[in-house]
Amino acid sequence: MQAMVLERIGPVESGPLQLRQTPVPEPGPGEVRVRVRCCALCRTDLHIIEGDLPAPTLPRIVGHQAVGVVDALGPDCTQLKLGQRVGIAWLRHTDGTCLYCQRGQENLCVGSRYTGYHADGGYASYAVVPEAFAYEIPPLFDDVQASPLLCAGLIGYRSLNRAQVPAGGRLLLVGFGSSAHVVLPIALRRGYTVDVLTRSPNHQQLALQMGAAWAGDDPAGLPEPADSAILFAPSGALVPVVLQNLRHGGKLAIAGIHLSPIPALDYDRHLYYEREVRSVTANTRQDGRDLFREAAEARLTLHTVTYPLAQANEALLDMKRSRIDGTGVLLMPD
Repeated sequence: MQAMVLERIGPVESGPLQLRQTPVPEPGPGEVRVRVRCCALCRTDLHIIEGDLPAPTLPRIVGHQAVGVVDALGPDCTQLKLGQRVGIAWLRHTDGTCLYCQRGQENLCVGSRYTGYHADGGYASYAVVPEAFAYEIPPLFDDVQASPLLCAGLIGYRSLNRAQVPAGGRLLLVGFGSSAHVVLPIALRRGYTVDVLTRSPNHQQLALQMGAAWAGDDPAGLPEPADSAILFAPSGALVPVVLQNLRHGGKLAIAGIHLSPIPALDYDRHLYYEREVRSVTANTRQDGRDLFREAAEARLTLHTVTYPLAQANEALLDMKRSRIDGTGVLLMPD
């Protein structure tokens, strides 16, 4: 099969992914093999490739927003069928026995494993996933539209819930990449007013076209303080800036798996009046089911830009430099 393989950690500008012919994987017990049709890009892929996260075992096939069709069943599979369309997401294994799993917090599982990091992922013609962690895709979404929901959508959705926007409240989105452009229409459907802070003029324009009340690159221009905020940009320097623009009792959810250092916070200016900072860690499978239901009810339409698999390095560079409006999606060869 064809795959873009990470053979060395390095800046995406150096082309660390190489197109290779690799063996087609075989599903083990409780696993299914998926003939991948497409796989959306995620900033987590970039963090893995460039070494912001601890390096995985190399070589590794990255990618964790894959959509395709089940073409082989391993022993003991009872849920999925051959020919069924499914999605493969970041979370691919939990132990089911730890304290967090028993509490319904499987996103915090101490034995969790992740697609494209601990096991090969979706930048390839085929991928294997435990059937219990594969998502059935609603027919409303085609393959390309469905793929960003599998991580950008999931993390954005969990971040939105962690932000606890009050009914009729004002939400500030900081950064307007893939996750934020999924969150915006859901937030509007819930009745929130949404502002967007982003450096990219094209992202500002897209946010306004999608219904944002305000979009700009200077927090001094915000029309009024927000009730809640989600920080998508991986910049810790923005944390105190956002906190200063929250109302009393406001909540800031930090969506990234990686964040640069946060400057010292001043208790009186940044945290007093019961302002809160909340991290967001992965997702639960229930998050996925809830997201697909709400996205289908909203008849969500996402902005995507497609690339052939062989151009994965170029596509990731476009994402790194904010040249993609919405989400980049890799298309697998026939």
